[in-house]
Amino acid sequence: MSDVERVTLADIQAADELLQGIAVRTPMEESRWLSALAGGPVSLKCENLQRTGSFKARGAYVRIARLSEEERRHGVVAASAGNHAQGVALAAQLLGIKSTVFMPEGAPIPKEKATRAYGADVVFEGRYLENSLVAARRFAEETGAILIHPFDHVDIVAGQGTAGLEILEQAPDLETVLVPTGGGGLLAGIAIAVKALRPDVRVIGVQAEGAAAYPASLEQGCPVPLETMNTMADGIAVGLPGDITFAAVRDHVDEIRTVTEGSLSRALLALVERAKMVVEPAGAAAVAAILDDPKAFRTPVVAVLSGGNIDPILLGKVIRHGMAAAGRYLNLHVNIPDVPGGLAQLLSEVGAAGANVLEVVHERISPSLSLDEVEVHLQLETRGEPHAEKVMSRLRERGYRIHE
Repeated sequence: MSDVERVTLADIQAADELLQGIAVRTPMEESRWLSALAGGPVSLKCENLQRTGSFKARGAYVRIARLSEEERRHGVVAASAGNHAQGVALAAQLLGIKSTVFMPEGAPIPKEKATRAYGADVVFEGRYLENSLVAARRFAEETGAILIHPFDHVDIVAGQGTAGLEILEQAPDLETVLVPTGGGGLLAGIAIAVKALRPDVRVIGVQAEGAAAYPASLEQGCPVPLETMNTMADGIAVGLPGDITFAAVRDHVDEIRTVTEGSLSRALLALVERAKMVVEPAGAAAVAAILDDPKAFRTPVVAVLSGGNIDPILLGKVIRHGMAAAGRYLNLHVNIPDVPGGLAQLLSEVGAAGANVLEVVHERISPSLSLDEVEVHLQLETRGEPHAEKVMSRLRERGYRIHE
């Protein structure tokens, strides 16, 4: 991979000039609750508040703005689960260029609608981003449209790297930066910018455990495709690093961490509750890594919130998943006497313990039940694991037999 094109600090600085008046200088918000956990300052780089709702608008605009007049006449084509699609569509609209976007089936509805609203033609193709990318390449060959790759191009990486320049300006005492990572465009760009100006800063990429292509690729020394992927974080569900991004990550990134679906859910819920920030699962990956091991990072820390484009239906599901992962839901099977008032007494004890009853189901037929017993399945809402333990302790003290 010695002949792979390299992105330099000068490239990123030139992209920053090009983006003046186009990209938003997104805010850096101090997070007191994460700071308390980490034992030092933690701040959030809010790329979820970027135009189109993610960092992708940066690289897409730089790439398309540098096309020749001849290339522009043929239009542009892209493959994306949604965030890159919106970035390409917006950039093409601003520059007066026709755009076509191929999306994997099941892409979030808000991302599809927003992409169409920016004037792009949207075509669904395949289950994974790689399938959509194949279709986009075929479309480019057939029509002459210029393929705007989601991450593996020097202009894309340079554009994403402008976020790194902002991070250093907004957090000059930075010691660690954590970056959500899929194909690696954002991580590569930030790492190149940060290491050129502050080589002492640790740069850490964070991938979803079910779509983590970088650990094996770095171990093998070249991009290695994943056979399968399974994650709610569609924004970082990329099964194969690019050549350009892989080389940059290999040369400039200190560590790659992975986070589980439960960790992503907990982080997303915490960001809504504590930071009042709506992010998509991919955008919560850096915060998930901090919540998993808050003392692992030199502070001050900056966690990048890479995107905020989430389907409201998925948001509801993820919040519920996050509440369950945080111990906020408690499922119990309780044996009670099959007598009038038996259920009322149980629910009274639950209420006295401060838990909220979400669901009640009776089970009367079971070989484990006595003739004078009934089993009650309870789904309760609690304030967290310590409270859940108190609820169970109270019920046991009152003589109830509990099966979790």
